[in-house]
Amino acid sequence: MPDRDQYVVGVDYGTLSGRAVVVRVSDGAELGTAVHEYPHAVIEDRLPDDGRRLPPDWALQVPEDYREVLRTAVPAAVAASGVDPADVIGIATDFTACTMVPCLADGTPLSEAGYADRPHAYVKLWKHHAAQGQADRVTRLAKERGESWLPRYGGLISSEWELAKGLQLFEEDRELYDRTDRWVEAADWIVWQLSGDYVRNACTAGYKGVLQDGEYPSADYLEALAPGFGSFFADKVEHPIGQLGARAGTLTAEAAAWTGLPEGIAVAVGNVDAHVTAPAARAVDAGQMVAIMGTSTCHVMSADVLREVPGMCGVVDGGIVAGSWGYEAGQSGVGDIFGWFTKSSVPPAYAEAAAAAGESLHEHLTRLASAQEVGQHGLVALDWHSGNRSVLVDHELSGLVVGQTLATRPEDVYRALLEATAFGTRVIVETFRDSGVPVEDFIVAGGLAKNPLLMQIYADVTRLPLSIIDSEQGPALGSAIHAAVAAGAYPDVPTAAKAMGKVRHAVYRPDEARAQAYDALFGIYLELHDHFGRDTTTMRRLKAIRRGALAGTGE
Repeated sequence: MPDRDQYVVGVDYGTLSGRAVVVRVSDGAELGTAVHEYPHAVIEDRLPDDGRRLPPDWALQVPEDYREVLRTAVPAAVAASGVDPADVIGIATDFTACTMVPCLADGTPLSEAGYADRPHAYVKLWKHHAAQGQADRVTRLAKERGESWLPRYGGLISSEWELAKGLQLFEEDRELYDRTDRWVEAADWIVWQLSGDYVRNACTAGYKGVLQDGEYPSADYLEALAPGFGSFFADKVEHPIGQLGARAGTLTAEAAAWTGLPEGIAVAVGNVDAHVTAPAARAVDAGQMVAIMGTSTCHVMSADVLREVPGMCGVVDGGIVAGSWGYEAGQSGVGDIFGWFTKSSVPPAYAEAAAAAGESLHEHLTRLASAQEVGQHGLVALDWHSGNRSVLVDHELSGLVVGQTLATRPEDVYRALLEATAFGTRVIVETFRDSGVPVEDFIVAGGLAKNPLLMQIYADVTRLPLSIIDSEQGPALGSAIHAAVAAGAYPDVPTAAKAMGKVRHAVYRPDEARAQAYDALFGIYLELHDHFGRDTTTMRRLKAIRRGALAGTGE
């Protein structure tokens, strides 16, 4: 048992901010937290330096924003905890994925190497979806050739992943591609900044880098994909792999000055925000699915069996914990959809009523929607406003609401959008079950767990009791658990998870009457899902028309 006076720091890099938490090693008590908002947030319209307009579906970030989290959030969290920094024995980080940093050989991002006026020099955030055309070709060629790695990703490769984004760089800015020495996951880049050592983590390499059974897609396949691209993995990606919970290195003097932590403490191998959360929720056994619900949702679970699940984001040996197959699926838009609706589609009178009631607009709409019976609004929506990650893996798809009339109110559409995300999760759960990977427990982490209506809808739609992680900083707590293992305080991640993880079991239970009512709506959702997602190219054609129109305006 570790000493009670030992502590670790977990740092969670999200879409809009980074947050640090100081955790006691012995029992997982969270003693101090701090958040730092990225000054540049997500760059979707124009480059920060010269104002160059970006095409649709781009999403970039500035790497200096990530360093600022280490300089501000970590010292602030330690100060808030009251802990003596000398008692901190390790630090670990997690990141959104797949978020890619084009680097020089020493880890300098290209955006800091004299190319700040070039869009491809910046970090490509996970939700950069402008490589969908490349992803389509990656998948199509792999199917034609019968590549053995494709079924491990549900038969489809995402535009969010390393290969598609790398191919886009190769084809759209060859000079920058040639200048890129390392095509680095941000999860590994930040560890490089902390320790001075570049270690490629097993999680992102397997799920996002198409590394299966120790091999990447062949040079022959890559050359057939695009002449001259054959050395992509060998030259820019391939690197020694670090296992989750292992030590990547130790904190450098420079990083110690940034963070206020002791030089030489353990720095854990990087990880992904979703996958690192499973141990924080004590979900390291087979059949326990964790949904990390925020701007998007990532579904992760461990299993004792290897199966091919259509549309999954991947299955990786040891991708979550050593000794188990780690599965991943997800939804590209969840909280983002709710936020978009409140900003774009709600009359001012609702904002005024919310303010008068002392509520946020989300709280106000949730209260109004909670008074409805299932199906009362007469609507069914598709939750594809950011495309579909699982099980269709198509980011050219878009959102849809069916059933609107002149009597439809904002709270009706809001509830329909909540329900649509639950229906999307049910599709994922049922696809796993039908493929021989049973889902027995459903555990929710992330900020959306605070919405009781949303949680009850998920319980009713999936017919699963919902457990809730007992931490507001699930990914950061998960990183702290990995830091404790990397520092030698525990022998492995499952042991540390048992001591440091937190979960409240079966907080929401399904109501059978509501579940039956949702079955009817889910049937309609499936009809729309298959029609627009499989049978017609309507949504793809609309995206193409939009891009053409924007090109015509010069934007």
